[in-house]
Amino acid sequence: MRRTGGWRSGRTPRQRRAFVVGGGLLAAAVIMLLSAWRSGGFLSDLLLNLGASVVLAAISYVIFDPLFEESRKARVQEHLSFDQEAFVARLGRCRRVRVLDTWTILLDDQHRRATLDAIEAALRNGAEVQLLLLDPDCTAAQQRSEELERQGVDVPGHIRANLRHLMALRKKIGENERFEVRVYDASPSIQLYQWDGRSLISFFPVGKLSFNVPQLEVDMGSPLGGFVHARFEELWDHDQATVPLERYDRLAVTLGTENSDYLRAEMAYVEVDGEHYIDCERSRPNLSLTARAPLPRTPGSTPRVFALIEPTAEERDPVARRFDEKYGPARGERAILRLTPR
Repeated sequence: MRRTGGWRSGRTPRQRRAFVVGGGLLAAAVIMLLSAWRSGGFLSDLLLNLGASVVLAAISYVIFDPLFEESRKARVQEHLSFDQEAFVARLGRCRRVRVLDTWTILLDDQHRRATLDAIEAALRNGAEVQLLLLDPDCTAAQQRSEELERQGVDVPGHIRANLRHLMALRKKIGENERFEVRVYDASPSIQLYQWDGRSLISFFPVGKLSFNVPQLEVDMGSPLGGFVHARFEELWDHDQATVPLERYDRLAVTLGTENSDYLRAEMAYVEVDGEHYIDCERSRPNLSLTARAPLPRTPGSTPRVFALIEPTAEERDPVARRFDEKYGPARGERAILRLTPR
């Protein structure tokens, strides 16, 4: 697994600037003092006084600038709500972008095009973009949807729409290790929108959208920023709780018999009421074949063996709707089969 948490290591730009400025002032002071030693009269006294003053200024700068920096980091700004336009405007210029949310309003109709364009611009500039959204098929997504029932918000539907647009972006830009999207199966507790060393943080209120409540703008080097960073890293690196976008998108299925394999393919799939369904894309295999596939949320596990079952009439409509929600409307009739453990 590739770890990308290097943003906290080494000196910050402000620390490097303090050393550069302090070193420059000290160098200037040394030149003045040497010139004073070599000259005489009024010029010597003037250079001696200036050199001593510059030495004191350099020492004061190096000592007090870190203190001012820590004071700045400790400040927390409160915003009444999440400003999508302001965040999108920052995206294209960032070196690091992180989002932790159930679903993101940035990919809703109003700001989607601008958000995707900004992500592409950031990637062209060498940025790292990491998005962590809630698994739409997990229990927590359904619970959050029930909390927002009075507002008529379909949380799993919003998440699937977000992921559908992100899958399209992935196909458009091709393989890029600096663009990563994962879904997590855990109770959502913190909303994080990070650009470089700053971030907007909020929590999930009961019965309200987290975008419409006050947002705390914090420095990621502060204690609160460090806490949220640790929460993000904990989820991001948890093999059992998170699934990369590629595994959410496709299921590696091997069709065959006990003695030989017939076909291995990456197939579209959905989960409905605990059952897994695959779309064979207009090529319906012989139902006497078996399917071997690893379950999506069990990375590295031995593939399980399934029988291929034709869905009943009652199953077909809700399953087809789920495929449309996840992948968009099909161009033709889907060849849907249920995977039943043998």
